Amino acid sequence: MTSSKILTVLFIAFSLIACDSSQNQSNPEISESELAEHIKTLASDEFGGREPGTPGGEKTVEYISEQFQEAGLAPANNGSWYQEVPLVSITLEPNTTVMVEGLGQPVTLQHGDNTVVWTKRVTDQVALENSELVFVGYGIVAPEYNWNDYEGLDVQGKTVVILVNDPGYATQNPELFTGNKMTYYGRWTYKYEEAARQGAAGAIIIHETAPAGYPWEVVTGSWTGAQYDLVPPNNNMDRVKVEGWITHQFANKLFQHIGMTYEEAKKAALEDDFEPISLEASISTTLNNTIKKTTSRNVAGVLEGSERPDESVIYMAHWDHLGTNPNLEGDDKIYNGAVDNATGVAGLIEIAEKFAAREEQPERSVVFLAVTAEESGLLGSKYYANNPLYPLALTAGVINMDAMNPNGMTKGLVVVGYGMNEMQGYLKKAAAEQGRIIVPEPTPEKGFYFRSDHFNFAKKGVPALYAEAGIDYVEGGKERGKKLQAEYIAERYHKPADEYNADWDLSGMAANLKLFYQIGNTLADSTVWPGWMEDVSFGTIRQKTAGMRKGD
Repeated sequence: MTSSKILTVLFIAFSLIACDSSQNQSNPEISESELAEHIKTLASDEFGGREPGTPGGEKTVEYISEQFQEAGLAPANNGSWYQEVPLVSITLEPNTTVMVEGLGQPVTLQHGDNTVVWTKRVTDQVALENSELVFVGYGIVAPEYNWNDYEGLDVQGKTVVILVNDPGYATQNPELFTGNKMTYYGRWTYKYEEAARQGAAGAIIIHETAPAGYPWEVVTGSWTGAQYDLVPPNNNMDRVKVEGWITHQFANKLFQHIGMTYEEAKKAALEDDFEPISLEASISTTLNNTIKKTTSRNVAGVLEGSERPDESVIYMAHWDHLGTNPNLEGDDKIYNGAVDNATGVAGLIEIAEKFAAREEQPERSVVFLAVTAEESGLLGSKYYANNPLYPLALTAGVINMDAMNPNGMTKGLVVVGYGMNEMQGYLKKAAAEQGRIIVPEPTPEKGFYFRSDHFNFAKKGVPALYAEAGIDYVEGGKERGKKLQAEYIAERYHKPADEYNADWDLSGMAANLKLFYQIGNTLADSTVWPGWMEDVSFGTIRQKTAGMRKGD
């Protein structure tokens, strides 16, 4: 090769290096091998399923803080990597039974078999004795929809039996509630809250896979073992005594006892003249609990803003999973939580590394928040939202990463809560640069918008983005995607089988993380404040704090 050709090659090479360097700040490469290593570590048996308040949970927060420090972040909480989250765990005695009387002869149900029950009251024991079972339809009081399932009913001392989801989903009528898209009234959390407001002694939801969005095994996996809550000032004595689920098969027996089928009961609940129905049966149970107060920790690192450090952009993922359950059948007792949510934490660490490698500090602070106790009711993010390290009024937006895709590249991304706030506009632009699109969630009836940590920020008015890979794969299309999704829900979601797989294709996950980086990178160097769409109630909360912000 002549000297001139050598110089030409070197010039091209240095030009490419310079080009790559100039693009690094806005378009860095995400390492699939590093993602795999983080997922493999966090989902290993050594971490014991990452349950808060356990040695595995402590090992997890230490690992994340070490990775944040190595990446080049600073501790975000006055010199500490941790925000302490006071929790109480309530562990039900495993041999608990539920007695149903009035069906001809008493029926004894084992906890986990046709029924799962617990209490949120922080006490050693609660009991229901011959509490009348009353069917209250969807258990909804929604004045804006002219709907009140409790109208005229005194539920003192009674246990209400409730349908899952809401009437819009049941009818697919877009004029009823929000049609197929679940409202918060369809979420199980609301139904227990409303039963307590009504003064019921107990509240039991009837499980069905389609309207719930998950099979019965998820109920038994999620609501057995230690149940966590933030330490409540009144020990939750304003909650119903007993909360729980029953299978729709057992519910059908209850309705048959009064001359109805379960399907007839569901139809009756949709009628304008529906009135609560006594099931002419009663429930008795005693819940003996082990109470343990503990402290878990959110992990928070920050890249301090150079010009407006009090303003922030937050990246978030929950680090916890369901831990270890020695009472599980079979040899595998550990809920490793590889997809849910070691993937999100791995992504959080990778994006932190890319931000810390910027040649210039961002104008706004960029906060990296790994939250605890998501699986117990979004508790870590709830605690942060109530006790923010950076003012929520000055938080430009939140990007949440939960259960990311390990199966290759998809043609676009699905926005959970599509059309709610302007954060999705940033995603749309970044996706277009990859030749990809964004689309609404295909199953709004499952209420995913209410099922991850971004929801606690939305309730405070902070625009939050939660986007997933979707099911339309570059290789295999929607047919492959539907199969993969169904297999995950049936075989691995909230089960010990959610383990790391060395054969995963993390190219799609890496591409999505690059998009998330680009969104935060743009916001971090901006004076823009993304807003909510006009008909979204969270926007009213945001508007009240507008005077505190610059650049509106």
